[in-house]
Amino acid sequence: MGPRTALDAADRIGAAIVASKTEQLLSLLGGQPVIPVLKIDRVADAVPLARALAAGGLRVIEITLRTPDALESIRRAAAEVPEAVVGAGTILNPQQFEEAARAGSQFIVSPGLTPALVKAAADSPVPLLPGCITPGEIMSARDAGIDFLKFFPAEQAGGVSFLKALASPIADVRFCPTGGVTAKSALDYLALPNVICVGGSWVAPDAMVKEGRWAEIEALAREASKLRKG
Repeated sequence: MGPRTALDAADRIGAAIVASKTEQLLSLLGGQPVIPVLKIDRVADAVPLARALAAGGLRVIEITLRTPDALESIRRAAAEVPEAVVGAGTILNPQQFEEAARAGSQFIVSPGLTPALVKAAADSPVPLLPGCITPGEIMSARDAGIDFLKFFPAEQAGGVSFLKALASPIADVRFCPTGGVTAKSALDYLALPNVICVGGSWVAPDAMVKEGRWAEIEALAREASKLRKG
């Protein structure tokens, strides 16, 4: 038997299934320049926050699994805010993937990529946006059929200049930079040919959420929704 190729037959089938969901993911995220990345500490904030962001033009939101109430927040936002497209972030393993999907997540975001997550994505109708940083990680994602990736943590990993350097040697991979992105730097990222959208938390500051300042959050969302690729 010859040496094992990068992907065996089963892997290739799984890669094809995962790749088929890239267009689904692009249809969800590609029409919105900024994806709000949310850490919700109180379940009661989930619905008004999702409504405020959607009213401001940011329908697609990512609720991270960084708090005890995250899954219930996803469940409520998905059920009670039909105008929102709710995804789950900080997914680290297949169990969390399944729990988030059952809660109503329409897409899954992970800070990294593992074979177990690739399999979970292949077995689920819910598309996965995994995180990659290095050229090797990005190439491994391509081999798994994934060419739309989260670049995380964006600023700490080299930011705009790093992604710009990747645009030529790995031209067919597209990114959603997340991590340290601001309203100002978002424009620099969106100007890159390999960036589809950015993830950011500045549209829902913790203090505003805590104080229920939904009109101000809606205004921030409206400003962010007007950002466009250069």
